[in-house]
Formats: sequence, structure tokens, C-alpha cells
Amino acid sequence: MVKDLTVVIGGGAAGLLAAICIGRQGKPVIICEKTGQLGKKILATGNGRCNLLNDDLNELHYNSNAIDLVKSVFTRFGKVEILDFFRSLGLEVYSQEGRIFPVTNQAASVLKVLEMELRRLSIPVEYSFDCASRAFSNRGISVISKTGKNIECEKVIVTGGGMTYPAFGSDGSTYEIARKIGHTIIQPVPSVVPLRVKDSLCHNLQGQKISAVVKSVIDGRISSIVKGELLFTKYGLSGTCILDSSEVISIAMNRLHKTDISVVVDMVPFIDKEGLLHEIERRKKDRWLDEEMLTGILPNKFSTTLKGIFEKYDANTSIGLIKDRHFQVTGTLGWNEAEFTSGGIRTDEIQFGTLESRLQKGVYFAGEILDVNGKRGGYNLGWAWASGYVAGQTK
Repeated sequence: MVKDLTVVIGGGAAGLLAAICIGRQGKPVIICEKTGQLGKKILATGNGRCNLLNDDLNELHYNSNAIDLVKSVFTRFGKVEILDFFRSLGLEVYSQEGRIFPVTNQAASVLKVLEMELRRLSIPVEYSFDCASRAFSNRGISVISKTGKNIECEKVIVTGGGMTYPAFGSDGSTYEIARKIGHTIIQPVPSVVPLRVKDSLCHNLQGQKISAVVKSVIDGRISSIVKGELLFTKYGLSGTCILDSSEVISIAMNRLHKTDISVVVDMVPFIDKEGLLHEIERRKKDRWLDEEMLTGILPNKFSTTLKGIFEKYDANTSIGLIKDRHFQVTGTLGWNEAEFTSGGIRTDEIQFGTLESRLQKGVYFAGEILDVNGKRGGYNLGWAWASGYVAGQTK
């Protein structure tokens, strides 16, 4: 066994930062990557632009049960330290509405500077290393691949990710590493994910985008209210306001098995009910055709698609079907369409400030494998950078 060797399981954002941190301390480290390429998910972030982090990076943007753990990490390696780290690699960045991107607008630039630092530090990578088991003894830790390759080390940092984009290697298999040493796994469910809705309106309006306000209603109670872009699709609803509403819905459906779930959509949030009612009554008085009643208020396709509500109902009822349109949610799309994972290793089983397992000395966890998930906008990648580096800092 190489003295002081650390094995980093997973070559994503958290794993790369952990390895670089250790390498900069002059200590031996090796990355064991399941696939044949490092950082596949980095290349997909921010629609290929890589939303590195957010100007307002703090613990309040994460799930409530993770706040204390996140704070303990950001206290050691937060926004300033992350930006300094990437500038030390030669990466220039800029901020757009609080979201921080590389000036090249290319995620490939981010991955490239990280790979260059690995090369500068002579950090080796074991590709196609699918971790199957590990063993603990007085001599240290043995990390064993499915092909039987054995690496003996003193410390392991597990950064295998969650379950989003399984084709990139994040298929949940590293949860077993945690489970076998006694850790509790909060059931992972897809988050920031489109919703399945059975409604003819979605099919008829597929491809149409509008600005809307969406209320998530679970068991008759409003769980969230979000404003943003709404996209109608052949399978249901998407767009930023749906993605930002999806976590609470996905947990309710996929983890808690609730069925009474709907979203209530205000398709014209820029006009209140009284103002819209007044305008529709004026148009009716002026003998506007039913298929033209919403012209100038919603895209033209909405006028023809929604003409039936003006044929069947009075103006007041019609307004309700536009300002408070109920869509019954039948499910979420799966891991290939989700941006993040909600769930993972319970945070109270991890040491604050170091990310070492409370159950097994010498084992650390970082990144999406933990039950830590933030809002869209660079928060999840910010957590990956910070947690990876902090796990690498520990003695």
C-alpha cells in the first residue's frame, strides 16, 4: 500500500476537486472513474455553458435538512474560494443575473483546466473502474473493482453522484458503498424534472411557451408558488416554473406515494382576474369571435385551442379556466430527463466540516451522493466543488 494514499471514487465535479486538493498538498491520490471519461456531467451543465455557481451561494438555497452541513462546508470553502480556485487554473468567469459562467460559455473549458491541473500534479486516473466492494482492516482500506482490481489506501472519498443521467455513470451504484457500512439512504427521486399530465390542452399546445405562475397542490394544500416559463409538451408540462416546482411534487409522488397532486396554472399572471374579466366582457360586447377572444393576450394558438371555453361558459367561468387552470399530475419523467437528485445519504450521519462518515473512519462523502440538493442556478455544482475540496482538505 502506498503510504497516505487516498482513493477518490468518481471523476465528476466533486471528485476532481477532491483529487486536486489532495495533490496540491503533495499527497498521493488516485481517481477511480467508472466510465472512460472524466467530467461527463460537467459538460452537460448549463446547457453546455457550465453554470459554475451563483453569486448568492449560501446554505439557505438547499433542502432544509442539509442546511447545517452545507453551512459547515461553505464556511471552509465558499464562493470566494471557489472563484479563486478556478482563477488559479486560468479560467475567467462572468456573472449573468447571479449565475456564474466561464467567459468562453463552454463547459469544455471548465473540464479542460481541471484536467490540465490533474496532469500538472501527476494525478493518475483508473478508467472503467467500477467499484464493487471495499474491505477495512488495521492496515487500511481495500477498494476492489468488479474485475477484481484491488487498490489499498488509507482514505476513500466517495463522489459517485446521484442518479441523474445514468449514461454518464451516475446510476446510484455508489449508494451501496454507503449502505454496506451502515449509512441510511433517503430514497433518491428525480428533481428539477418535467411533469406528466394527461390533458388534451398539453397535447394541443405542445411546443408553446408562456410566462405563468404555477401553484403545486398536494392533498388539497398549496405546497409552492413559482413564477417562470411554462412549456406545454406532448407528455405534460415543463419549463422553468415546472422544474422549480418539481422537487416537492416528485418527493410526494415517488417517495411518499401520494396521488392527489395537481398544478394550478395562471396563464396570464400579468392581468388580475378583475382586469381580465373586464377585457373579455368588452370583447364579447364588441362581438369578437370566440376563437379570437384571447388575441393579444396569449399566443394565437391559445385562442383557437381555448375557444371552446367561451362557447360553453360565461365570462366569469372562462376567466377561472385561464387564471386557475387545474392539471392533474400523473407522474414525473425519469432520471434521463431530471437535472438533479433529491435524496441520498442522510446528512446527520456525516461529520460537519470534514464530510467524514460518522460510522466508518477514513471514508468521506462529497457531492450529489449526499442528501443535499439546491435550487437551479449553479447551487448544485457549487456544492459539488465545495464539498469535494473540503473532503480533500481533511487530514
